[in-house]
Amino acid sequence: MNAFEALGLNEQLVKAVTDLGFEKPSEIQEKAIPVLLSGTTDFIGLAQTGTGKTAAFGLPLIQLIDGAQRHPQALIVCPTRELCLQITNDLEKFTKHTKGVYTEAVYGGASIMMQIRNLKRGVHIIIATPGRFWDLYKKGTIITKQIKYFVIDEADRMMDMGFMPQVNQILEIVPRKRQNMLFSATMPDHVKKLSEDFLEFPMEVEVTPQSTPAE
Repeated sequence: MNAFEALGLNEQLVKAVTDLGFEKPSEIQEKAIPVLLSGTTDFIGLAQTGTGKTAAFGLPLIQLIDGAQRHPQALIVCPTRELCLQITNDLEKFTKHTKGVYTEAVYGGASIMMQIRNLKRGVHIIIATPGRFWDLYKKGTIITKQIKYFVIDEADRMMDMGFMPQVNQILEIVPRKRQNMLFSATMPDHVKKLSEDFLEFPMEVEVTPQSTPAE
């Protein structure tokens, strides 16, 4: 049995990661994927860039999405445009063999009209920076009432950049019944407080990078 299949991933996702040259799961992937596939258990991943954390949450999200329901089911919030694009690019690669799962990156510095047009077509996973998320939410373009999965990536950077108030506002408008995932390189007091405020009985995993991130 393929090592990724053993974690519970379906045939389409296993084929996608095999195409990408993934031979065995990284530590964060091995520990996170089976937990997140439950769709119910909250999770804290202390992991830096280079540990494979995007696949750790991205692969389970794709498998959990109901492609027949063309509305946002997962929201990933991250601090920068660059990370937003990186996560979106990775998810698009992971969905290579999964039909009918659509993603959209929303961030400042790009055409908001194009983002609105893409969102109106119907997407399942939104990857957003906090500022652009709120611009689109206030326009009524992003509907959060059916969000089932909520991810905060690079939470320590998010807090350092002053996004705490916006993150707290987002937490107030997504459904209370959801699966939460928080990823952060470190766990300073303000990130710990954030995790305590919105995570319920989370599983916590800490890993260290095993190699230098690819360029």
